[in-house]
Amino acid sequence: MQKIQSTSSARMIQATSKDNHSATWSDYKALIKTGIINSNLLTTFAGFWLALFYTGSTFMQYWDRFLLTMLGTTFVIAGGCILNNYYDRDIDPIMSRTRKRPTVTGSISLSHVLILGIVSTIIGVSLLLLTTIEAAVFGIIGWFSYVVLYTMWSKRRYTINTAIGSLSGAVPPLIGWAAVSPMIHMEAIILFLIMFIWQTPHFLALAMKKSDEYKAAGIPMLPVVHGFSITKRQIVIYVACLLPLPFYLYSLGNIFLIIASISTLGWLIIGIRGFFVKNDLKWAHHMFMYSLYYLMVIFVTMIIITIPPVIH
Repeated sequence: MQKIQSTSSARMIQATSKDNHSATWSDYKALIKTGIINSNLLTTFAGFWLALFYTGSTFMQYWDRFLLTMLGTTFVIAGGCILNNYYDRDIDPIMSRTRKRPTVTGSISLSHVLILGIVSTIIGVSLLLLTTIEAAVFGIIGWFSYVVLYTMWSKRRYTINTAIGSLSGAVPPLIGWAAVSPMIHMEAIILFLIMFIWQTPHFLALAMKKSDEYKAAGIPMLPVVHGFSITKRQIVIYVACLLPLPFYLYSLGNIFLIIASISTLGWLIIGIRGFFVKNDLKWAHHMFMYSLYYLMVIFVTMIIITIPPVIH
């Protein structure tokens, strides 16, 4: 455990005083973190879609609720990401992948950022309330775990911050499911577990790639505090934990089980190879990219194979 050291006042000034820059659409996209939103909307959609499948419902019965769910989730996630940027404005100038955020360049005033984050969150929760109370509650849980438990509490203090942050990323499938059926089935819990477990090897691989920057920023990521060897071990353990989960979704059919099992085995094989490679950063990059492929394949496959019964 280690606490982050405060950055220099010069960096604080850089993050707060540049008011002469005009904001562009790219600035707002960076502020809301469109990459995070897109990946979470995929899993939200999968949760919504599978709820239709398992409850014997059709998409046309819930098309209006679908729009509210996707919009509400978008605004809640955007609100959390905006507030994350606002809070991290003192350490973002240190890292190359974050130093161009508008909270660092000053292209958007900090007061504007704070208001935007709060308003976006309120709009998102309000939209989710128009679906079901349970969907809104899950949205609040995801927002709270990301903004408070991860950003404000654990990120700068504990190496377990990755696991804590994984809670927020695992909630979107539950939001989608609850918007259709407030009764959370075992299948919805499996979607949650897949996302919860997936995020640790995904972000630990990223942490290895950016370990020097995390160290400079004083963020106690696992590879920074305990080194690459232990990090590799943790990555492989988490990937291995994904192996049995698709079998709990056996009702989706053999095609899904085969694709999911092969994809997980492929990721595990690449992970085990990490114990024998010399270039750790190259291996971490491969693991990170494969994790994105894995997420896309697993959830898109779920959706595609259930299209006929949900559409008709």
